[in-house]
Amino acid sequence: MKNKLFLLLAACCIALNLQAQVERPKLVVGLVVDQMRWDYLYFYNDEFCEGGFKRLLAEGYSCENTMINYVPTVTAIGHTSIYTGTTPALHGIAGNNFYQDGKSFYCCGDETVKPVGSKGKAGLMSPRNMLATTIGDQLRLATNFSSRVFGVALKDRAAILPAGHSANAAYWYDKEAGHFITSTYYMNQLPQWLNQFNQQNKTTEDIRATDQGVTLTFKLAEALIQNEQLGQQPQTDMLCVSISSTDMIGHATGTRGKENRSVYLQLDRDLAHFLQVLDQQVGPGNYLLFLSADHGAVHNPNYLKQHHLPGAGFPAWEAAKELNKTLAKKYQIKGNIILGTGSNSLYLDHKLLDKNNLQRQQVISDIRNLLMPDPRVAYVVDRQNVATQSIPQLLRERIINGTHPKRSGDILIITTPGVVPGSDKPDYIGTSHGAWNPYDAHIPLIFYGWHIQHGATAATNHIVDIAPTICAMLHIQQPNACIGQAITTAFEQ
Repeated sequence: MKNKLFLLLAACCIALNLQAQVERPKLVVGLVVDQMRWDYLYFYNDEFCEGGFKRLLAEGYSCENTMINYVPTVTAIGHTSIYTGTTPALHGIAGNNFYQDGKSFYCCGDETVKPVGSKGKAGLMSPRNMLATTIGDQLRLATNFSSRVFGVALKDRAAILPAGHSANAAYWYDKEAGHFITSTYYMNQLPQWLNQFNQQNKTTEDIRATDQGVTLTFKLAEALIQNEQLGQQPQTDMLCVSISSTDMIGHATGTRGKENRSVYLQLDRDLAHFLQVLDQQVGPGNYLLFLSADHGAVHNPNYLKQHHLPGAGFPAWEAAKELNKTLAKKYQIKGNIILGTGSNSLYLDHKLLDKNNLQRQQVISDIRNLLMPDPRVAYVVDRQNVATQSIPQLLRERIINGTHPKRSGDILIITTPGVVPGSDKPDYIGTSHGAWNPYDAHIPLIFYGWHIQHGATAATNHIVDIAPTICAMLHIQQPNACIGQAITTAFEQ
């Protein structure tokens, strides 16, 4: 009996020792910059300080040709795809907003939860609409939920979706309250340290589309590291940080406005300070960081035309209004056949079609015939039958990857290069995104820190390769819908 007990104890000790021998960093940090074109790394490089982007490029591993392998290229999808290692076809986040069964959904909207830290609708959020697990979920599973995972951003979707289903918390900014909040999905009251942070940093102005929004996000990330003691326990922790102000400023003032330059120089300075904080709190070489973007952006159409480059605006919502008028007149019906739009997608009202005995294929054919004469339109794609349509293979693959059968629109409009999904009025100075083209789909990707090689690669990689790379380094299972491939040249093996 004693021998059996001794053998059992010995086996347990061996098992525990083997578990302890799995080498992992103390902290994983994911940093996503909303609407950061890849070429910003070099367009602003001469003005960057030595400790921010230049430090990452000099000491990290840069994947110079990382592409988004789906369409549409928008915020909610990008953040989800980075952390799940898969595309909308499998993770189910088909857009910032999407329709299902004729009902409009916000990607993180959840009426079953309550706000924590405010009383407004900004707190009615959770990750429940996401169908796949994230890096953080897999890390928590691999450590029997002793690893801690947090998400931080001004935008709710940029904090919630990266952190995953099992996150300890996600914190986002409520412009009405003027501070950071969460929902009862995570907790019933804010931690005391966050209440103190909110009191010290509360503002009556909407700082989301300002340089101050960048700084405030980093300040919260630094406060979270310190107060939650991230990276100070035996198991690896994870912090998902997203910088949202860059996207809001880009939408308002374009890719070449002085405001865009200002925010990226501020981001660079704040990044340099954030890396110093990580060095001090966690230690150089003890943390693993990656920096990427959820999407890029096209140059403003008026800016392009000034320099004799092709550019235009295509407001799909305006086109839908005209299409609804024309189709209602043709079919002699009341109501809108096009229920809604999103990222150049058109959602048809299937109940209205059935009520009036209209065939889906005929309606789509009519819409295609009405749209194709527009010089801004390259293809009008029937998503249900995209595999058999005469379009380039690369586009076909990205459309299929970006299509969820229950949540994506019936029709996807592919515009000609340089066309912004928005206005082209003479006074328009902003920009947008959503297309397959390199200006929207080519994103930065830099790995830095623990066991990362110094160097760069020009090989083609994809946004879905980030998650399996981190998981391979951590020796944990990939997210449950992951389709990416680990970038093994980035790390020591």
